[in-house]
Amino acid sequence: MDFVDEIAITGIRAFGYHGVYPDEKRDGQEFVVDAQLFLSTARAAETDDVADTVHYGELAEEIAAIVAGEPVDLIETLASRIADAVLVHDLVQMTRITVHKPQAPITVPFTDVAVTVHRTRLPR
Repeated sequence: MDFVDEIAITGIRAFGYHGVYPDEKRDGQEFVVDAQLFLSTARAAETDDVADTVHYGELAEEIAAIVAGEPVDLIETLASRIADAVLVHDLVQMTRITVHKPQAPITVPFTDVAVTVHRTRLPR
């Protein structure tokens, strides 16, 4: 029987230089990422071995490195890059990535702006 389970990592914080405006690329700001991974954890549950799942600590570091890495204009692009990196992990069948930009240059009061992308592994 196939199971589709979920591993969620929420609130990954990293400083990046993403944005359309020159001051965003110059000054940077904190971004927050939520990642949901859909996969079977049945083997890991049987073996109790981290090698049989996705190591979420290492994945969080990968995500933070992408946020801190090469600047892009849009958080849509950033979310897509993160999703692509998550799908490199063979066990992951689908992912949902949300990138929050709580300090976005919006002229009215707001709490958060976020983009969520859903990506599924293409059949091999």
